[in-house]
Amino acid sequence: MASVDLAERLKTEQIDSLKEKVRLLISLSWPAMMAQLSTILMEYIDASMVGSLGAVSSAAIGLVATTTWLMWGLGTATVTGFSVQVAHKVGAGDDIGARMVLRRSIVITLIISMIVALVGVGISEALPHWLGGKGEVCGLSTSYFFVFSATLPAMFITFLGSSMLRCSGNMVLPGIANVLMCILDVVFNFFLIFETREVTFMSLSLAIPGAGLGVTGAALGSFCAVVCSGLWMWIHLICKSKHLSYPYSHRFTKIKRRGLNIFRHAATISWPVALERIVMCGAQISITAIVAPLGNAAIAANAFAVTAEGLCYMPGYGISDAATTLVGQSLGAGRKKLTISFANIAMISGILIMGVLGFVMWLLAPEMMALFSPVEEIRALGSMALRVEAWAEPMFGAAIVGYGIFIGAGYTLVPASINFTSIWCVRLTLSAILAPVLGLYGVWLAMCIELCVRGTVFIIVFFRKRWIAKALNFAAPQNEEVSEELIESDY
Repeated sequence: MASVDLAERLKTEQIDSLKEKVRLLISLSWPAMMAQLSTILMEYIDASMVGSLGAVSSAAIGLVATTTWLMWGLGTATVTGFSVQVAHKVGAGDDIGARMVLRRSIVITLIISMIVALVGVGISEALPHWLGGKGEVCGLSTSYFFVFSATLPAMFITFLGSSMLRCSGNMVLPGIANVLMCILDVVFNFFLIFETREVTFMSLSLAIPGAGLGVTGAALGSFCAVVCSGLWMWIHLICKSKHLSYPYSHRFTKIKRRGLNIFRHAATISWPVALERIVMCGAQISITAIVAPLGNAAIAANAFAVTAEGLCYMPGYGISDAATTLVGQSLGAGRKKLTISFANIAMISGILIMGVLGFVMWLLAPEMMALFSPVEEIRALGSMALRVEAWAEPMFGAAIVGYGIFIGAGYTLVPASINFTSIWCVRLTLSAILAPVLGLYGVWLAMCIELCVRGTVFIIVFFRKRWIAKALNFAAPQNEEVSEELIESDY
C-alpha cells in the first residue's frame, strides 16, 4: 500500500517521473476523498432525515450550523498543530519524536475540547436568539446545540486519531472508518430521530421502535457514530501503526527535553489556524443572522445548499489532505524539489477536478436539493444557490488545495490572513449589501465573488513560492537526522 510506505520511499527513492508522483497523489487522495464523502453523506443523511420532519426542524439545525462549524474548526486547528509535526518527523525517520508528539497532543486536545464544550453548553439557550431565530425554532436549536456541544471531547479525540493516521501516511484506515461512521449514523438516526412506527412489508406488519427525539436524536446519532469509528481508529493507532504505535522505548529524559519544543511548534502552527477558523466562522454566523430575517425557508435552503455543495468540493479536500501529507513528509525528508513538484500537481489537479464538478452541480442542482426537503420553496431556493456557487468552484479548489499545501509546510499565518480578509471584507460586506435587495440570491452571489477573489490570491501566493523557504526553516530544527545525499540531490 503506497500510502503506508511513503516515508520509506521518500528516504530511499528519487521519485522523478510525473507518472509516479501522480500515482502517489492518487493513492493518498482517494482514501481522503472517501473520508470526505462519508462525512458529507452523513450530513446529507442528517439533513434529509430531519428535513422529513418539516421546515421548522430543518431551520432549527440550519440556524446553528455555522456555530457547529466553528466548534469543529477549533478542533481541527488544535489537531493541526500536532499532526503537521508528525508528518515532518515521520518523513525524517524520527518515529520516536512522532510518538512523543502524539502523546502530548492527547492531553492538550482533551483540555481544549472540554473548554470549548463548556462554552457551547453555556450559550446553547441564548445562541438561537442571538442568531435571529423565532418561536419554536429556538427551542429545537437549543436542544440540538446542547447535545452537540456536550459531546465535543469525544469528537475532538476522533479528529486527532484520524489526522495522526493520515499524516503518518495511512490514508486508507481513516477513509474506511469514515464510511463506517456514515453507515452507523443512518442506523442510530433511524432509531433516535423518529417515533415508534408500524412498517408494512407485503402482508407482514412490524413495529419499529424509535425514541422520537427529532433534531436532538440527529445530534445523538452523529455522536454515537463518531465514537464507534473513533475507537476503531485509536485501537489501530495505539496497537498497529508502523510509526506511532505504543509502547515507547525512549527514556523520560528525552521526553522532557522535547516536550517544550512540541508545544511551541504546535502553538506556532495552530494559533493562526484557530484564529482564522474563529473569524471565518464568525463571519458565517453573521451571514446566518443576515439570512434569518428572510424566513425559515431561506434558512433551511441556505443550510441544505451548503451541505449539497459538499459533494462538489469533496475531491478538493481529499487532494488537500493528500497534499498536506506529501508536502509535510517531503519537507521532513529534506526533499525541496519533490515538495514543490507534489504541490504543483496537487494545485492543478484541484482546480481542474473542482471545475468539472462545478459544471455537474450546475446541471443537477434541482435533483440534489430534492434529496433534502419535500418543500418546493426550499428546493427552489437551494437550487438557485447551487447554480450561483457552481461558477466559483475552480477558484474554491485553488483555495482548498493551496491551504492544505501551506498547512503541510507549517506555513499557516499567511493563508489564515487571506481567508480572514477575504471572507470579512468581501463576502460579509457584499452579503449585507445584497441580501436586503436580492434575498438569498444576493448572499450566494456574494459568496461566489468572494471565493473567486480568495482563490486568485492563493494562486498568486503559491506561485511566488515564499512558503517553501519558510517551510524549510521551520522543518529543519525539528529534524536532526536528515539524509545529506537526498538534500543535495534535490537542490
